[in-house]
Amino acid sequence: MKDKFSRDINYMRISVTNRCNMRCNYCMPDVVKNLCEKEILTDEEIISTVRAAVQCGIVKFKITGGEPLLRPKITELIYKLKKISGVESLSMTTNGVLLAESINELKNSGLDAVNISLDSLDTQRFEKITGFNFLNKVLDGIDAAISSGIHTKINTVLQKEINDDEWEKILLIAKENPVYVRFIELMPIGEGKNFFGISNAKILNEIRKKYQGIKTDSYVHGNGPAVYIKIPGFFGGVGFISAMCGKFCSSCNRLRLTAQGKLKPCLSFSDYLDVREILRSSEKNLIQIKLENLIKKAIEMKPREHCFETPVKNSETLRMFEIGG
Repeated sequence: MKDKFSRDINYMRISVTNRCNMRCNYCMPDVVKNLCEKEILTDEEIISTVRAAVQCGIVKFKITGGEPLLRPKITELIYKLKKISGVESLSMTTNGVLLAESINELKNSGLDAVNISLDSLDTQRFEKITGFNFLNKVLDGIDAAISSGIHTKINTVLQKEINDDEWEKILLIAKENPVYVRFIELMPIGEGKNFFGISNAKILNEIRKKYQGIKTDSYVHGNGPAVYIKIPGFFGGVGFISAMCGKFCSSCNRLRLTAQGKLKPCLSFSDYLDVREILRSSEKNLIQIKLENLIKKAIEMKPREHCFETPVKNSETLRMFEIGG
């Protein structure tokens, strides 16, 4: 389905929990109230929403959190979602801590791809950013994902004077492995407002100084707005998600569903529609059509663009872990 700006909205990010086993400084504060079970959507409620979304032309889905691997029986949910007629792709974003022990079951459930967060390869710095000494667990998760053959991406957020000197060390993971390292610009959402990110234009310029013969990779490697390059001699590739310096709103194709059932048209604004209310208060035979109408309304509500570059206009008060990214 197209929105009022003729963008094809075919992608939904679904948060399945606000819980996380790390405390990344730009995402989640040290003390946070976890949602109780009754506050979050059940498996069947998520499945009903996805069925309605497919009827509205949304065919690509990503499971997010919090940390989605903390949700009980997450692989069973993935299996059921992937079996829904019309679902073309189903991926997951994870911090990687629990990935090594879960990857085979995830792949067998039908998961198409996994994005793994990695902001530092230095043990002490990793702990400073995330709050925990889990670097080796994350690296084990990356190795397990690569070995499984599942499509693997690494997501890196660079912060000024914190880890901005590590871009090349992380980049080199893509030299020897069939993975895509993606640099994601820090966005002024929640805790992210308190830190300073690094422009992807600067990182790309540094890469061009270091490596010759770089070419644009025009192949579509996922669901979202990443722009990719190929570096000669690299097994994998490099991507850039540049919400700040490369505002990509003209090609935005997504909606976001929070763990509590809030359907968000845009990350920058506080507007949302309540999926949970329909799921829990409507007559059963009316739920599907009401969900479809709500999703269509959310698509129609999508603004032309975000306003991250003008923070005073950014009305979203939820933090990234509460939204699902």
